[in-house]
Amino acid sequence: MMVFRERGGGLERKMIPIGLVAFLVFLAVGSAKAVPAVMGGWSHNSGHRNLIERRLDNLKTSLAAGPASSPGSSPKVSTEASNSRVYHVTSYGADATGSTDSTDAINKAISDAFKAPSDRTLMAGIADLGGAEVHLDGGTYLISSPLTLPSSGGGNFRITGGSLRASDDFPTDRYLIELNSDSSSSSFLFEYITLKDLLLDSNYRGGGIAVVNSLRTTIDNCYIVHFMSDGIKVQGGHETYIRNCFLGQHITSGDDPGERNFTGTGINLMGPDNAVTDTVIFSAATGIMVTGQANTISGVHCYNKATGFGGVGIHLKTPGLIQTRIINCYMDYTSIVSEDPVLLHISGCYFLADANVVLRSVKGVIKAVNIVDNIFSGQNGGVDIVQLDESAGKFTTVDQVIVQGNVAQGMVIKSTSAISSVEGNGTTTWTVDFSSMLLFPDRIGHVQYSFHADSSFPSHALRNTTGNQVTIVSDIPVSAKVHVAVDQNGG
Repeated sequence: MMVFRERGGGLERKMIPIGLVAFLVFLAVGSAKAVPAVMGGWSHNSGHRNLIERRLDNLKTSLAAGPASSPGSSPKVSTEASNSRVYHVTSYGADATGSTDSTDAINKAISDAFKAPSDRTLMAGIADLGGAEVHLDGGTYLISSPLTLPSSGGGNFRITGGSLRASDDFPTDRYLIELNSDSSSSSFLFEYITLKDLLLDSNYRGGGIAVVNSLRTTIDNCYIVHFMSDGIKVQGGHETYIRNCFLGQHITSGDDPGERNFTGTGINLMGPDNAVTDTVIFSAATGIMVTGQANTISGVHCYNKATGFGGVGIHLKTPGLIQTRIINCYMDYTSIVSEDPVLLHISGCYFLADANVVLRSVKGVIKAVNIVDNIFSGQNGGVDIVQLDESAGKFTTVDQVIVQGNVAQGMVIKSTSAISSVEGNGTTTWTVDFSSMLLFPDRIGHVQYSFHADSSFPSHALRNTTGNQVTIVSDIPVSAKVHVAVDQNGG
């Protein structure tokens, strides 16, 4: 008898001597039946017979299963036959060596993965794809146009496990992977999409990943380089989480001779309710650009284009409605810039080499700002740890601004509260100058002072606070020490 089986994409013929096997089975069974039973129907020979019967059962099972695969064979497993929801792009003809264009093959795998296995949904109208996965099989794939998700929508889906590289003719205004819902629509097409364990090389053409009007997207452990626009763009939608990622226009580890020419943006947050955590931006003109509200940035290391060369670490460009928290970040030669900040919290961050916080006036509004408990290290160049940029006009609406509890070495500490003392011997006027300490140039909101005279009990009063100088006067000359505490919180 001759049996055919698939091997390495072709058919392999195996000769199985069925007649010989049947003959051996006949002999074994016959010999087993010929063994006499002794001592009450059970004996050593009876145990031997049972052993033979078990071996016969194993032989029949082995014959039914067919011949074993030889080493090195890799039979293809049909997704339909196994009901697997993992789609391997190499099964669709994608070239894992990156020599030929794999765009169509990978998009076909994505399209098949978006065929919903049931009528279950996530958000209304978004099919639950059951955890379907497009696997890149550890290869590197050449892409000439974006990988896109079907316009039918879906969720509970991931792309993982390989590298994508833009071709030399990749469109410069597109992204390697696009979750591109209709940004003009109020409904979502995609929910719970995960992009994980990917290297994306934009080849100095377009961008890395675009997430448009999508819900609850995760970008995890991705390495995105050589982008010209954005490494990651998030536009509209809600709750995109970016974590454990590395982004850079150029692959460098600092002190790059071309740093002055860095362009592009590492992460562009153009929507609300997103989070960037434990991520490194190591080369770009702007590390993170924020034009959406209610975002959280935590554990981020920015050493992109240095502020001294015109770069920005984190740029909060939503005047009047920032609603952003920046926590435990490392601003390495790169500053945080916030325009007309309202509802901004910055704490637990480390600023290196004159990196600082710049509060930029656009319409003169600054409210509900906390900049507390940060560490600053500078180069003794007289740079303020928090700086006002009022080149477009003064801050005129100031309320609940708290800048305090920060420490610095080699930089000038600025605060919205300060304490100082002054002594006078036989005088009637005591002036404490806070101009070098306070953030706002002429805006003392509250004053507390104590007056310690040596021997007499003069009458005294607060006379003046202009120019961030506090003046206390007494009705008679006296030797005294005055302790003064001021704040600008309420302006």
